[in-house]
Amino acid sequence: MIAPAPTLAPPDLSAVPRRRLLGMIGAGEEILECYGALEKAGLNIVGEVLRGHGVFYELEHYPPDDVYDSETHSQYYYHAHREGEHGHFHTFLRRAGMPPGAEPVPHDDGEPWPEGNDALSHLIAISMDAYGRPIKLFTVNRWVCGDGWYPAHAVIQMIDRFAVRHAFPSWPVNRWITAMLRLFRPYVEALLWHRDAVVETWRVAHPGVNVFEDRRLGVIGMLPASVEGELERVRAALALRGG
Repeated sequence: MIAPAPTLAPPDLSAVPRRRLLGMIGAGEEILECYGALEKAGLNIVGEVLRGHGVFYELEHYPPDDVYDSETHSQYYYHAHREGEHGHFHTFLRRAGMPPGAEPVPHDDGEPWPEGNDALSHLIAISMDAYGRPIKLFTVNRWVCGDGWYPAHAVIQMIDRFAVRHAFPSWPVNRWITAMLRLFRPYVEALLWHRDAVVETWRVAHPGVNVFEDRRLGVIGMLPASVEGELERVRAALALRGG
């Protein structure tokens, strides 16, 4: 039986540094700018990723070879296989873009984990509705994407390194997904800490089972994601500090 993933409460912003709050507002405004540019042409984020690929098949990656920035070593793709959404983005950072000292957790289970230049870490998944807007952020177990498993403190250091700065498959989409990780950074942090806590609790409760390959544990935690709503929360948190 697959374990249900809990929906967490939005993180408290009172301890977020003022400088980061200002950066989050800038990211939110960039997201809205991307929406506006696309909507003027009758387009949206998801439609841009799917454009030119014909029938939308479940589990297929869109675009087919993923999106990869060779300068920042950031990567993402879109696909679908879950109820309650149109599909979702998976975001990653590859080894060459990681901060010094970032290493996957030790493992000796015989399962092949990507190594060397192919090593990568999943950052966060972004669930989308049929109108091309985000509805949730969520974390997943290692087996879901076949990446390495880096501890939360290491993945948190990777968040600000994620950036896709070229125009394939769409300049607005790449700006949008980069800004999403900036606006929702406290959410990503909270989900990653929760992810590690759940995995450790699961490991203790299921001795002799490889937690990272256990199909009963897929999606680990979720948080609702509204760009406009989060911008309001960030502005309110900033106003409490005198703007």
